[in-house]
Amino acid sequence: MTEPAYVAVDWGTSSFRLWLIDRAGDVLAERRSGEGMLAAAKAGFAAVLQSHLAAVEAPDHLPVLVCGMAGARTGWVEAGYVDTPAPLSAILQQAARVPGEVRDIRILPGIAQRDPNTPDVMRGEETQLLGALGLDAPGEALVCMPGTHSKWVRVNNGTVEQFSTFMTGELFSVVSRETILSLAVAGADEAEDVASFKAAVIAAFEAPAYAANLLFRARSRQLLFGGTPAAARETVSGTLIGIELAAGLSRTVPKAGITLVASGRLAMLYRLAFDALSVSAAPLEADEAVRRGLSMAAAAIWTR
Repeated sequence: MTEPAYVAVDWGTSSFRLWLIDRAGDVLAERRSGEGMLAAAKAGFAAVLQSHLAAVEAPDHLPVLVCGMAGARTGWVEAGYVDTPAPLSAILQQAARVPGEVRDIRILPGIAQRDPNTPDVMRGEETQLLGALGLDAPGEALVCMPGTHSKWVRVNNGTVEQFSTFMTGELFSVVSRETILSLAVAGADEAEDVASFKAAVIAAFEAPAYAANLLFRARSRQLLFGGTPAAARETVSGTLIGIELAAGLSRTVPKAGITLVASGRLAMLYRLAFDALSVSAAPLEADEAVRRGLSMAAAAIWTR
């Protein structure tokens, strides 16, 4: 029987994911829950983690490596930030150990961009970067990581040089629920309107200054010419993603194109968006990226 080597945890604001991993990097068991940082802060981080460790029968001596919001100032133990330009290897060197625990529990730090003109932070995405690119990836890479707060990251020879956060996912939630556009998208089913989405991406990419006007057109077009709630929803989504891409692609794109780290519907939407703009994007599943990153970090921390 394969023996477990360590436990990997991705601990977000509202989600918890745990994997029991063997020395080959294969997953032996997995746990998922809604016990993210906000819930764990009330229940107790140690208690939440122990309940999942018990569920996968992790031996008492097994080390645990954590990435994500558990390392935030309001999390379990603050893991701080590595400042840009940030070698991905520095993330491993600054992992914070959780005090007072019998087993070895480490939390990976985030990355901070301390430029007063473009201040930014990431926590959790640095581990996906590690999994997507490796420690010493040669050349230049541009990585797009969609989400509630999408990240665009430029990495040069294994060093994070610059990154930008876009509140695209959060804006979509607010705009589609809390504005006049909620009337346009009400009752939208799961059907996808690819044509409406792509058209909205192109329009917003070509004229991002008109974003607020383009969003309202989802409502006015429906009133004047008809159209389904799904078409309106895809127009809102495509407009917000289009203005994000206008910024993300405003500088030179590396010859290798974009590395797209995403899962599920977001992965599909961003692939369609890049296709609409004839931009090459190599996809990588987000869960796979974070597991790879945690595996690389675990190997470096506990074998050095």
